[in-house]
Amino acid sequence: MNSRKPKTRKRVFIVLLVLFLAIFSFAIFKGGKYINVLFELLFKKEIQLKEAEESKFNVLIMGVGGGGHEGPDLTDTMIFASIDPENKKVTLVSIPRDLWIPELQAKINTAYTYGELKKEGGGLILAKSSVSKVLGQQIDYSIKVDFDGFVKAIDMVGGIDIDVENTLDDYKYPLEGNENELCGHEEESVASLSAEIATGSADELEVFPCRYEHLHFDKGIQRMNGTTALKFVRSRHGVNGEGSDFARSKRQEKVISAFRDKVFSVGTFLNPVKVVNLVDVFKDSIETDVKDDEYDDFVKLVQKMEGAKIESIVLDLGGGEERHGLLTENFEKQYYLSPRVGKSDFSEIHEFISCMTDSGSCSIGKNGIITPTPVIDKAN
Repeated sequence: MNSRKPKTRKRVFIVLLVLFLAIFSFAIFKGGKYINVLFELLFKKEIQLKEAEESKFNVLIMGVGGGGHEGPDLTDTMIFASIDPENKKVTLVSIPRDLWIPELQAKINTAYTYGELKKEGGGLILAKSSVSKVLGQQIDYSIKVDFDGFVKAIDMVGGIDIDVENTLDDYKYPLEGNENELCGHEEESVASLSAEIATGSADELEVFPCRYEHLHFDKGIQRMNGTTALKFVRSRHGVNGEGSDFARSKRQEKVISAFRDKVFSVGTFLNPVKVVNLVDVFKDSIETDVKDDEYDDFVKLVQKMEGAKIESIVLDLGGGEERHGLLTENFEKQYYLSPRVGKSDFSEIHEFISCMTDSGSCSIGKNGIITPTPVIDKAN
């Protein structure tokens, strides 16, 4: 029995890696033909696939900064995936990290951290519970990925090419390891300076400039290594509209989609050594509540869902194309987002997500009424 554990563990993490790449890239299962080849290559005569249940189920995917970053267990990325095998439809919802959860008296990105403080393994439980409250949907499975592993994996495949849509300048990107630098100030004055910053009477960048770097990305195709790609997706203080969670979500889509394409390229997925090395990188970076005997069902699911219809949603403030405006900004002791109909009232979000997962396309009228968008048959 013990002699089979390493092989089983390796198989499990390969499946997770593929599942993570597929869902997280907002192009789930579009690379199905590559996935089939990969599994045939690696798992031939090893896996007896079971029939996956023909019913809708939901997965929560989270990304955390990792040990070298401030707040290493804060979930920078939270994506809800509703998967409907019967109708070959996937609904993806990006949840902003600044969304306020009344029961936690904190933002939703803290849920995993608070859960882990309570007990080991509690992070996934509390994160799932918090997202379920926000969306009004049961969360069946969860996957947490440490971005440190993602950085190493990008370097391992030789970097990725990203089409930067808008020039990005972030003058306040935290320098790792410099979080507590005094920047020439006396230690006794730090408390008073921090108080001035908290009240808005002093600018943190001007007071502690040595804690930050100027992050800059030119518009156009840019080759990025793992560290650069991570900075690109983690930037939170970009100018010209690049400082919002919604801008970050778009950048995350680009990076993960580019990484997926690189992994499924001929040079990677047909190279068993590279695949095994990627598994070794990710196996210590992934935490999940998927059971060992359920992985083969996920593999079968990937095969069934090839060509599925994808609907991507971002819970946002509105005010632009493809924005639904279900949230509002709040400026109290700290900045946070909450439902526009009330700080603790997620009912409108529940209704919208339910509509989207059932019909795939819904509209929000001026009176707030949410209705399915009629499907126009262009053939008639």
